[in-house]
This record gives sequence, C-alpha cells and structure tokens, in this order.
Amino acid sequence: MEGTNNRHEEEEIMDVRSVVEAICTDDDSAPVYQVESLCMRCHENGVTKFLLTLIPHFRKILLSAFECPHCGERNNEVQFAGEIQPRGSIYRVEFTSGDQKMLNRQVVKSETATIKIPQLEFEIPPEAQRGSLSTVEGILLRASEELQALQDERKKVDPQIAEAIDKFILKLKACATGNTAFTFIIDDPAGNSFVENPFAPSSDPSLSIEFYERTHEQQASLGYQPIPSEVANEAVVPNNVEPHGSVGAVAGRRAIAQGNSAEIAEALFRYTAPEEVMTFPSTCGACAVSCETRMFVTKIPYFQEVIVMASSCDACGYRNSELKSGGAIPAKGNKVSVSVKNIRDLSRDVIKSDTASVIIPEIDLELTSGTLGGIVTTVEGLVTKISEALERVHGFTFGDSLEEGRKDKWQDFRARLIKLLSLEEPWTLIMDDALANSFIAPACDDIKDDHQLTIEEYERSWEQNEELGLNDMDTSTADAAYNSTNDS
Repeated sequence: MEGTNNRHEEEEIMDVRSVVEAICTDDDSAPVYQVESLCMRCHENGVTKFLLTLIPHFRKILLSAFECPHCGERNNEVQFAGEIQPRGSIYRVEFTSGDQKMLNRQVVKSETATIKIPQLEFEIPPEAQRGSLSTVEGILLRASEELQALQDERKKVDPQIAEAIDKFILKLKACATGNTAFTFIIDDPAGNSFVENPFAPSSDPSLSIEFYERTHEQQASLGYQPIPSEVANEAVVPNNVEPHGSVGAVAGRRAIAQGNSAEIAEALFRYTAPEEVMTFPSTCGACAVSCETRMFVTKIPYFQEVIVMASSCDACGYRNSELKSGGAIPAKGNKVSVSVKNIRDLSRDVIKSDTASVIIPEIDLELTSGTLGGIVTTVEGLVTKISEALERVHGFTFGDSLEEGRKDKWQDFRARLIKLLSLEEPWTLIMDDALANSFIAPACDDIKDDHQLTIEEYERSWEQNEELGLNDMDTSTADAAYNSTNDS
C-alpha cells in the first residue's frame, strides 16, 4: 500500500512538472507545495499543488495544478509572481487558411489579458479565462468547449440563441483547425503575455508586437493608485478635449535608454559634464511609493542634445534610467550602419532607442523596434545583450518536444552571433530608427573621416507616422503662443 501511495503522489507532482517541462525551466529541483482545496464541482476536498519557478520574459511565475479524487476534476493555472511590466503589450498574429502547423504557437496568457478575433467579433475578457500556458489552437478549442457546455440548457430556454451559438462554435472550430483565415490578438495591460515566434531569431512576417502606455483606468485595474496631481488635472480638463501635446508626445519622447544610471552617466560624461543636476519628486513605477528623480541635459557630438533622467526607490530597490531626445521631433528618420572590422569598432558607443530596429545581415538577424527596449552601450555590448536575450527565450524553444532541426538552428545561430565578437570576418551593424534617436559614435574626431560609418536619412511613411502618433499631432496652439510671445 505504501508503494502505491508513493506512486500516486509522484503522479500528482508530475501534473505540475509537466507544465514546467512545457516551458523548459532549468530548475528541476524546485520544491512542490500542496494544500487541501475545495472542489467547486462536487464540493469535496481535493489537492492543489504549487510550484514557483522562473520562465523567460516573465521572471517568476506560480504554477498550480488541482485534482479532486472524488469526481476527477482537474485543472491548472499560471499566475505571475514577478513585477508588472512598464508598458502594456499587444500581440497580433495573422493566420492563413490551411496553416494548421502555425496554430501550435505557444501562448502565455496572463490573468489581465484579453483575447480577440476581429473577424468573428469574438472576445475573451480577462475574467473569462484565467492565466494559462497553452497554444493558439488550445485556447480556441477551450473557448469552444466552454460555449458548448451550456448549450443543452440554452436550447430549453431560447432555441434561437442556442442555434446561433452552434453556428458560431463551428466558425470558432474552423479557426482552431486552420480551415479559415483569422487574426489572433492578445492585449495585456500588464505586459506579461507572450506569443511564440516559431521563426526566431529571424523575424516573423505574421506576428506584430505593439507596446503602449496604460490609461488611468488600466492602471487602476492593475492595482495602481492614481497620482493626486493627475486626478486634479483630469478634473480640470473636459472629457471631450485632448490635452495639448498628449497625442504622439509619448512616442516622440520615448526613452532611448533604460539601465543602470551609473553606467549611462559614465558613458555620457565622456562627451560633456552636466552644468546642473535637477531633482524633483516622482512615483516609483514598481510599488507606487514616492521617490526622487534626477535630471540633467548634455550634448553628444554629431548627435543631438539629450536629457538624462534617473530614479531609484528606497522602498523596493527599483531603479530606472531614461535618456530622452531633446528639441523637436526630427522631420526624417535615419538608418545608421557601421562596418565592424577591428577591436576599436567593438568599442564604439551605441545609443539604441526604443523605436529602432537592429539588423545584422551576415547572420540574417533582424530585431524589430521595441525589442530589447532602449539601451546605452557599445557595439560589443549590444551583441552581448542580444545573446543574453536569446538565452532567456530558450525556455520556449529547448523543450523535449522540440524538433531536432529547430534546436540545431538555434544553437548554430547563437554560435554565429558570438563569433561576430571574434572578428574573424567583417560584419555590418545597422540601426533603422524612424525618429532618428539612435546613434553610433565615430571612431575618429571628425565623423567625415570615418568611412566605415554611414548615416542615411529618409522620409517616414504614413504608416510609420501613424504608429508614432505624429499624424494626429496638432502644434497649432503652441505655435500661435510662441509667435505671439516673439511678436510682443
């Protein structure tokens, strides 16, 4: 009997372990905790097992698996134990008809995420499905099963509605089986949801990622308390009037660098020392406690004037640094490229903005804008950070069920990425920034004498201006006020 009980306990633990293996964490020795829980189906006591582990992109998560020995009810759930991300995120995937294999993309859905399929006018609100680790196919099939579960009762109450739902379930299953084209959208204000890119590290033509600033309502839903000054300002501004400068201003002044403030200061002080460091009160982005932010202005030769802001929280230890562009939004975007040939080129300073994409043609690498955020580093440091980012996403790519060919592809790509730093062959680093807020430092005093560095300006497309919020930006009020001041 004792051996049978031990085997049963091992099987229950594997319910949680199987979920962990799906994300391929390296911490196989993490303890599994269990508690008695009430079964909501038969109202008898079952067992819930918990495992705290670490997965890529989301830091710590809490996996839970429930099983009732009386009625056989089983379920599992994923909850995020780490911090809420600075911005919300929207993942959008375009599926074509007959694309069954692509429906196996892994999806991490947090408890605050909303799933949408515009073609069906279908939406799964956060409260309808808990946090889960699944695939696109699994999420759609689960939604169809939940709709089907109450159909017998609906047919007794309202047969017409039940018939309409039956037709809708067929459409939903057609999406889940790849028989029809559709768009899969997951919108998460907490920024903790994720959709796998099966072509990684190459770009995915079907997948687009958008990051956005949360509204006050979304902040409140995540548990943040509004800043008193913001509440007061909202009371003054009418609901139908957009405050001047709010449209597009966030995109236009988005942080160029986020990292260790001491490292940023050390890099920038090589150009000019700040004449004045200003300090003003602010609110911690992690715990909402009052803290201080320090700001100074400096000028980078051949680039532009920038504003450096650094804040730290004594309560939770959160640190944040931002480097914002000064002056007006550039009229054109630019593409900066450098041919890396020697050790000196690896030491070139690099400012990569949040709106810049990174391309290394020799290894077919392309990072879309928003990837890695904004950073102040060197050419060598940028390659290292890309490699570290790939290490973090290995949890979604190196599982036991992964095809051997895909695993070899990842390992070969990482080896080629690290090989860039050995400089066995020249290679090219390209940064394409629609806001011209990115920069690669020249290797000589005069940028004209640096023949390995090229800067190409281009006109932004309407789509790029729309994404940055520039098409809706209205500066007429500010222009009129500025002109009237100069006339007087």
